[in-house]
Amino acid sequence: MKKTFTLNHEKIKYPRMVDAAKHEVKKYLKRERNKTLPIDADYWAFDCKFGNTAEDAQVVHVAEITNSISEIEKQGLESFYVEIIARPAQRQVQDFDDEV
Repeated sequence: MKKTFTLNHEKIKYPRMVDAAKHEVKKYLKRERNKTLPIDADYWAFDCKFGNTAEDAQVVHVAEITNSISEIEKQGLESFYVEIIARPAQRQVQDFDDEV
């Protein structure tokens, strides 16, 4: 998902547009997590960027996207850019024998 959300509409109020953007991001993440994983993968990892524009977008963790949208709401900005790319990933095995 690479999308610029606009938060101004002539009939829909600003807080409702922000909630709709948050919902769309959550719905996309849920849809991607429910896709079938390749055999060599354990989970879906997400590469995320967030910013006022596509050029200003910074790398963020997937859990920080909702908080970033809330910050945009506090600032009263009219639009923001979100990029979320799903990729299969494999968990790293930790070796606990070295700690003894």
